[in-house]
Amino acid sequence: MVVCGDDGLAHRLAAELRGVYGEQVTLVVPPNGRTARPPVVGRARAASAALFDRVVNAAVGSVGRTGGTGGTGGTGGNGQPPGTAPGGRPDGEGVLEAAELTEAVLAEAGVARATALALVYDDDETNIRAALTARRLNPRLRLVLRLYNRRLGQHIEELLDQAAALAAGDEPGGTGATDGAGGTASAGSGVEASTTVLSDADTAAPALAATAVAGTGKVVQTEGLLLRAVERPLTADGPGTDAGRFTLALLSGGDPAGADGPDGPGVAGEQPRLLPDDEEVRRAAGRQAVVLEHVSTPTGTESAAPSRRMTGVMPLASLFSRRLRWSLAGLVGCVAGLAVALWLVTGIHPLRACYITLLDLFAIDDPALKEPLGRQLLQLLSALVGLLLLPVLLATGLEALGTFRTASGLRKPPRGLSGHVVLLGLGKIGTRVLTRLRELNIPVVCVEADPEARGLATARRLRVPVVLGDVTQEGVLEAAQIQRAEALLAVTSADTTNLEAVLYARTVRPDLRVVLRLYDDDFATAVYRTLRIAYPHALTRSRSVTHLAAPAFAGAMLGRQVLGAIAVERRVLLFAAVDVDGHPQLEGRTVREAFRAGSWRVLALEGRTDTSPEHVLEKGDRVVVAATRRGLAELR
Repeated sequence: MVVCGDDGLAHRLAAELRGVYGEQVTLVVPPNGRTARPPVVGRARAASAALFDRVVNAAVGSVGRTGGTGGTGGTGGNGQPPGTAPGGRPDGEGVLEAAELTEAVLAEAGVARATALALVYDDDETNIRAALTARRLNPRLRLVLRLYNRRLGQHIEELLDQAAALAAGDEPGGTGATDGAGGTASAGSGVEASTTVLSDADTAAPALAATAVAGTGKVVQTEGLLLRAVERPLTADGPGTDAGRFTLALLSGGDPAGADGPDGPGVAGEQPRLLPDDEEVRRAAGRQAVVLEHVSTPTGTESAAPSRRMTGVMPLASLFSRRLRWSLAGLVGCVAGLAVALWLVTGIHPLRACYITLLDLFAIDDPALKEPLGRQLLQLLSALVGLLLLPVLLATGLEALGTFRTASGLRKPPRGLSGHVVLLGLGKIGTRVLTRLRELNIPVVCVEADPEARGLATARRLRVPVVLGDVTQEGVLEAAQIQRAEALLAVTSADTTNLEAVLYARTVRPDLRVVLRLYDDDFATAVYRTLRIAYPHALTRSRSVTHLAAPAFAGAMLGRQVLGAIAVERRVLLFAAVDVDGHPQLEGRTVREAFRAGSWRVLALEGRTDTSPEHVLEKGDRVVVAATRRGLAELR
């Protein structure tokens, strides 16, 4: 395997392939001076010490830095997979430093002899250029690309697969065929030559959005199925498999601080447990758990979220201010009252009364000289209302014109906004999280320091309020109405910025739900413990984008189709499609017998929502499984 990248995802992916799957990996990274890596290891701790002191005082002394002891999830002493240095770089040989990913560098990395190549640079153009070169060097190579642009990714995937098929067809006795994952297989070669385009932002955004919103289910859309999981306490009997419900994970019990790291030290019974067996579920009555609640088809009545269509058309209420709308309503009421009064005074038909009232209102010459006194008074009142109507109509026109002129601008948070989510950062991750939150019909206020950030166009299109400013400056979070917010979601690329924003927000709202993006697992564990001690009644969650995305990239390099992932504290549960044929752990067994606690569980057959636990898995079946990282490696 060859992994090429310039940020934390490359290091995490290489460690995943080596430590979990036992693969031989060559890592290609820029030289130390040019490597763009998140400032999260040593510098973040030093820069954040003062922030801890501001909030937790003596609590910091009891926390300290977590020194991992290996844990239960196959990690090293630093909280990373085995064979990983504290900084995230794999130990030993197999690391190639290159300023640019040229054809010579790819050849030196062994791409011509490799089984798979992952290109996970932060720049789409760099990944595409390298993929075209690698496909020419090795037509049978399995390619995994990291691309943010979805539409471009589809075209590139088709192009590279077509190139592999043509190259395979030119070989003697070789013909191109399509593999089960949608790529192209080289006949007679024994190695699948496929192209998979993934986005770390798309992989992590659903988990981040679901964590930030109370009561939001974790939804994974698989091949023809929609799996919905929720966090809730277990009952005395616990959910079983009779109704198609499974307990996917048991969350940390008691003080979960010691377990919210990858596999940090703590009491064994308090560790999060992935895919527990029925006996563990019965013993865990009252404990919080992630339960598979519903399995349906995407076209069924159960939708992934209570989404609202984003048509891009401005609602009528957004054209005019609330004060102006009340003024118009008052004038309409006056006109209606005058028409009714005229009808009662003169006894004419109601429609004619309305017509005469409008004539009087717009000062059309029809004086009531020989009419009764009541009619004359009503005409005078109508003329007065007409005078009042002119400035209101002028204000309406000017306000509507101003609204259309500023429609391309950024909205400001409304004064009375409450119950919203404050989203910090509109980069790649923040943009995808924003889209997901709006699909869930959740009000959002964004905070972004860069006026040229890529997510501002999305916020403008979705008409989401945005506060431009450095979140570390005083008054910025207040402008986002943080004091009345439901949750704070800090997903900037700088861990120290995320931490400082969370600490300041907690001083304003001690009970605020916060989710912050942190790269380093040890650092995240220390932060989590400290915040739990300082604010025991507030929900705190930390997530790592690379931790959520790396298993999907690793599975694609191994030819395994990872359909989605659910974050369970700082661990991850994977959903994959697996062919039963060739798997002795699955073939010939019932769905109940194919379950291995702590490793994998068969959830459903492809395209079927009513799989019985006694169904016998046969050759030709394709199942959707929930698996741990090591469990998925064993299913290879």
